[in-house]
Amino acid sequence: MSDTKDTGDKTISMERKQTLSVPRSVEQGTVRQSFSHGRSKQVVVEKKKRRAVTPGQPEERAAEPAPQAPKAVARPKVAARPERSDRDRNGGAKRPAPAQQKRGGAVLRTLTADEAKARAMALREAQVRDVEERKLAVEQAKQRAVDDARRKIEDEARLKAEAEARVKEEAEAAVRAVEEAKAEKAKEAEEAARPKPAAPSGPAITPEELAAQAARRSGLDDGPARRSVGADDKKPMALRAAKRVKPVPEKAAPRTDDRRKSKLTITSAFAEESQRGRSLAALRRRREKEKRAGQKVVREKVMREVQLPDQITIQELANRMTERSVDVIKMLMKQGQMLKADDVIDADMAQLIAEELGHTVRRVSEADVEVGVFSEPDAEADLQPRPPVVTIMGHVDHGKTSLLDAFRESNVVKGEAGGITQHIGAYQVEQNGQRITFIDTPGHAAFTQMRARGAKATDLVILVVAADDGVMPQTKEAIAHARAADVPIIVAINKIDKPGADPNRVRTELLQESLVVESMGGDVLEVEVSALKKTNLDKLLEAILLQSEVLELRANPNRSAEGIVVEAQLDKGRGSVATVLVQRGTLRIGDIMVAGSAWGRVRALLDEYGNQVDEAGPSKPVEILGFQSTPEAGDMVAVVENESRAREIAEYRQRMKRDALHAGSARGSLEQMMTDLQTVGRKEFVILIKGDVQGSVEAISGALEGLGTDEVAARIVHAGVGGITESDVTLAQASGAPILAFNVRANSQAREAAEAAGIEIRYYSVIYDLVDDVKAAMSGLLSPELRETFLGNAKILEIFDISKVGKIAGCLVTEGVVERGAHVRLIRDDIVVHEGKLGTLKRFKDEVKQVTSGQECGMNFVSYQDMRPGDVIECFRVEEIARTL
Repeated sequence: MSDTKDTGDKTISMERKQTLSVPRSVEQGTVRQSFSHGRSKQVVVEKKKRRAVTPGQPEERAAEPAPQAPKAVARPKVAARPERSDRDRNGGAKRPAPAQQKRGGAVLRTLTADEAKARAMALREAQVRDVEERKLAVEQAKQRAVDDARRKIEDEARLKAEAEARVKEEAEAAVRAVEEAKAEKAKEAEEAARPKPAAPSGPAITPEELAAQAARRSGLDDGPARRSVGADDKKPMALRAAKRVKPVPEKAAPRTDDRRKSKLTITSAFAEESQRGRSLAALRRRREKEKRAGQKVVREKVMREVQLPDQITIQELANRMTERSVDVIKMLMKQGQMLKADDVIDADMAQLIAEELGHTVRRVSEADVEVGVFSEPDAEADLQPRPPVVTIMGHVDHGKTSLLDAFRESNVVKGEAGGITQHIGAYQVEQNGQRITFIDTPGHAAFTQMRARGAKATDLVILVVAADDGVMPQTKEAIAHARAADVPIIVAINKIDKPGADPNRVRTELLQESLVVESMGGDVLEVEVSALKKTNLDKLLEAILLQSEVLELRANPNRSAEGIVVEAQLDKGRGSVATVLVQRGTLRIGDIMVAGSAWGRVRALLDEYGNQVDEAGPSKPVEILGFQSTPEAGDMVAVVENESRAREIAEYRQRMKRDALHAGSARGSLEQMMTDLQTVGRKEFVILIKGDVQGSVEAISGALEGLGTDEVAARIVHAGVGGITESDVTLAQASGAPILAFNVRANSQAREAAEAAGIEIRYYSVIYDLVDDVKAAMSGLLSPELRETFLGNAKILEIFDISKVGKIAGCLVTEGVVERGAHVRLIRDDIVVHEGKLGTLKRFKDEVKQVTSGQECGMNFVSYQDMRPGDVIECFRVEEIARTL
């Protein structure tokens, strides 16, 4: 039979009993194993097949299939390769497989060419894998050898270190033994030198026996027949004794299988007499606990620097001091304050606690968040000229709006259709290559608000006065605003084209307001203009530039921007839009800014024409988009470093604004509070209540709320349980409310704070007394009822003019009586011309209290002299009747 495959021969001879030989009797495959936590691994597995035998030959069982590789094995071992024939080892072609017979005796089909080709390919792949596996085995063997060598070196180093440590310990033990031996010998020599009492009877002890006994006591004698030691042999014997007395390390007890006693097995689980023991984890925890108990070390207390705000909770204070909140609460209980961990205490109490515990304190305030927002003034070398900022003020009928329109129209670029649309309340005009910024302030309220906030947004004020109307009351108000803001004024005398215009009249009337123009020898510039005919507008612009040169307006553009909000509004499509005038620095897109209680990031910058710009320098008005909320006119704008700082500043300002809204004027007592409320006409009674229990506080609150009417009502700013603390006094001072205490008292710190702030604290033990006092105080807020009682009438007959006294009216009492000090009305032609009090009442030359009907008398009015004959004097008494709730 040929070794090569003969494609023409389709049968296999059955005479020659030769089995089919293959390179490997196993089949290899791959299986993907899945582990916990989503891990997977591909493993090679092998399977051995059962070999078929020819008929007539007993069937031999093939080797059992190899078991599947366990999941824990990283790389399965390769099964032993069956021994191949010489032709296979020499790389010859695979021998054609003999036909197999079924067990019934039928001849199996012959392998086709494709099947033979596939088997040859499998054989070649198996050979390649065999080579790779051998290479891998060699590499693993080399790696194991390297690891073994490294471990061997490490073990040798460790053994060497242990040996050195052991030698060192032995040397130290020898030195200690020598020192102990010397000390023992010195002690024995001292005892021997002492005089000993005489022995009662017996043989005398020789010096040799004493030395032997001393040697036995010191552990240097090994037997009874040991010779005495001389002076020269003492040191070598001591060294030998030290070596001999070296403590022998005790052998550790053989480890038993106790740690596996408590493991649960099937046998122990079904055994009735056995009980489940403690787990290994429980034993491990117990050992760790015992170990920690044996190594317990007292920690040294660390003193820290504690930052204390105005108010802080007890838990936060304990965390900053790294103390337990229970210890802080105990300290407060010793001071008579029953508080919880989430209660708020003031900075003074927190400082006392921290200092008592040994910590250092650094007081901080909420206002510190604004430190550094507006930086210091710039250096002179960094300043550059900037355009002036001009505000036009004056009476609304004097042509202020017309003058603004004239400035806008004069600045239109030729060829641009439609003119300039003023999108914002500020714009710039160019004159001789220099820019001038105009701010349109609608009304005086916005300007007053800016001045009240300390914002000096304007460099110059143009005071517009009509030449045909002169100085009006609103003109005087504008002058007062400009002087209060300490801003120079340029007078623009408008409407000079009208027929009745008189500029000199305007100049003269301005003198009455202490405003002297240049034409009359003063230092105030004035320009005669006509907004309607656009007369002398260029002269007005030149006067503005001249005044700005005198002022030397400069700013630093190379820094973070600062400015002021001219106006702000909420646009439906764009959100919060603010018109900002940059005062110094440069504002850019993306900057984070704060304006009052609003903050945001600059999303867009628009100029007066509605065009987007990338940046805005000093004196440049722009519209800003990007505020989270709408700021107020007059708020200062500043650029900060990050959003967290901006949010922190805005939240602090919002809290301050809320506190300012709720807090009234500073007042402490009930009487002072009633006086203030009557003066300003307020009808709200603010109080703070502290009680012993929650039920009492609720009852008091309900009773006081029921006392309210349409004219006056009680407002409880705080009602709590517990003693009066300094925080309560602070709240009462901020809200202007007295403190009503029911069955509670104030501590010493609260009393001192109340006395210093002038806050009244009233103590009650009966609810009805508290309610009655509050009711009486609220009744005092009601306006009293006035009741008139008619007394009589008198007719003036003649008027006498006395130099020192004034005018005296000679009267005849026609009805009733007239009393001195009574209220009177002077009636002329049935019209009341005066109402006041009667000052003097005389009959002949004597002062009298009253004059009856039919008698004549003289009368004098308080602070009134316009009396005429024929007038009627009506006398009446006014009684005030107090109102109650």
